[in-house]
Amino acid sequence: MSHNPTERLVYMANQIGKFFQSQGRDKEVAGVAEHIKKFWDPRMLKTIYAHHDAGGEGLDPAVKDAIGKLKDAAVAKEKA
Repeated sequence: MSHNPTERLVYMANQIGKFFQSQGRDKEVAGVAEHIKKFWDPRMLKTIYAHHDAGGEGLDPAVKDAIGKLKDAAVAKEKA
């Protein structure tokens, strides 16, 4: 396993996605988003959001969608 923090976060996010995968795509996206929102610290979120903005290489499609939704919600919250 890589010592690169971004690669580690991609791996972790994809593992979360695999856990929720059997529940169907909509529940997978929602489950990944909720888990990351609850358990990842701000530094982890900042890193995974930046990776998502750079194209999200290595993220499974549903995981990429979940991170995009989380990031959009965080940006909207900041603007409110």
